[in-house]
Amino acid sequence: MQLIDQSYEYCRVLTQRTAHNFRFSFLTLPSDKRRAMNALYAFNRITDDYGDDPTVSVELRRTQLNAWRQSVRAVLGNPHENLRGEDLPKTAEVGTLYNHPALLAIADMVARYHIPHEYLYAVIDGVEMDLHPLEIATFADLEQYCYRVAGAVGLCCIHIWGFHDERARPLAIDCGLALQLTNILRDLGEDASLGRIYLPDEDLVRFRYSPDQLNRHVLDDQFRTLMEFEVQRTSAYYDKAEQLIQYLDRPGKPILRTMLDIYGGLLKEIRRRQFDVFSQRVSLAKWKKLWFAGRAILRQKLTFAK
Repeated sequence: MQLIDQSYEYCRVLTQRTAHNFRFSFLTLPSDKRRAMNALYAFNRITDDYGDDPTVSVELRRTQLNAWRQSVRAVLGNPHENLRGEDLPKTAEVGTLYNHPALLAIADMVARYHIPHEYLYAVIDGVEMDLHPLEIATFADLEQYCYRVAGAVGLCCIHIWGFHDERARPLAIDCGLALQLTNILRDLGEDASLGRIYLPDEDLVRFRYSPDQLNRHVLDDQFRTLMEFEVQRTSAYYDKAEQLIQYLDRPGKPILRTMLDIYGGLLKEIRRRQFDVFSQRVSLAKWKKLWFAGRAILRQKLTFAK
C-alpha cells in the first residue's frame, strides 16, 4: 500500500471510530469524494483533539495547535515532497507534527479539490478560541466563532462535493452554522461543566436565565423559553441550508440532504424532550441515520431517472 493510501486509510478508520453522525452521510458519496470527506473530517477531529485534551495544560495545547498549524502549512505548500526534518518549522516541547499519518491525505484532498488554505487555518483559529473561556456577548460573537469551527468546514465541503453557483458559498456558511448551533444546544450541560457557555449573554439576560443556573442544570420555564428561542433561530438557518441543495452538483445533494436530516432530527429530538438536554445525551438511533442516508440516495436516483 502506498503512503498516500495508508494516510487515507488512517483517516477512514478515525472517521469510522469517532464520527457518530457525519460518517453516515458520507455513505451517500462516490468513493473518491467519500475518501476526501474522511480526510476533511480527520483534519477537524485532530485539530479539535489537540485543542481539547483535558490531560494537558492550556499552554501545551496552544503549543500543539501551533505545531499542527505550522506542519499543515508546510505540507500544503509541498504536498508531494518528502521534506527533510530540518526544513520544517519546529515548536518548543512538541517539535514538528509533519509526520502525522493524516497529513498526506489532508494535503492531497486540499490540492485535488482546490480548497483555499485559509479555510483550514480558520478551523485552527476557532479551536484556539476555546483554550480560554469565550466571552460571547452577542449572537454576532457566536456567529464569528461558528464560522471558524463550522462555516469554514462547510466551505471545504462544497469544494469536495462540487457546486455550480457562487450563491452556494454564503449558504454553506449558514449550513455550518445550523449544524454547530445544534451541537451547542445538545451539549449545553457538558460544555458548562468545562466552563464553556456558548449561548450569548444577551440571550441569557433577555430570558432571565443565569450562567449559574446553566451550571446547575436548572430545567425550568425560563430555560424552556430560552431554548424555544434558540431552537427557532437554529431552524431558520436550516431553512437557509435547504436552499444550498439547488446549487450543488449531483454528488453533493444526497450527502447534504442526509446531514440536514440527521442534525435536523437532533434539533427535533431536543424539542420532543421538552428541551431536557441535561439528563442524557440527545442522539438518534443508528438505524435512523442509515435510513436517512438510504432515503437520500433513493431520492437522488428517482430524481435523475425521470
